[in-house]
Amino acid sequence: MLTISRRQGERILIGDDIVIEIVEVSGGAVRRGITAPREQRIYREELWERVKQENEAAARADFSPPAMPPDPA
Repeated sequence: MLTISRRQGERILIGDDIVIEIVEVSGGAVRRGITAPREQRIYREELWERVKQENEAAARADFSPPAMPPDPA
């Protein structure tokens, strides 16, 4: 893990197209702004864990296609 100290207004560059900027530091909280390509998905860790759990549960779920309606003829 790379640990970097930054102050408000300073940035971290990841590759050519991802920028993380320290927007505000207040007490024990740090607000960051992230600029990245639209196709790059960015999640908070707790949300990503929830998404993974839901995907795993859906993959384990028993899937039965809906029954076909009776042929009227």
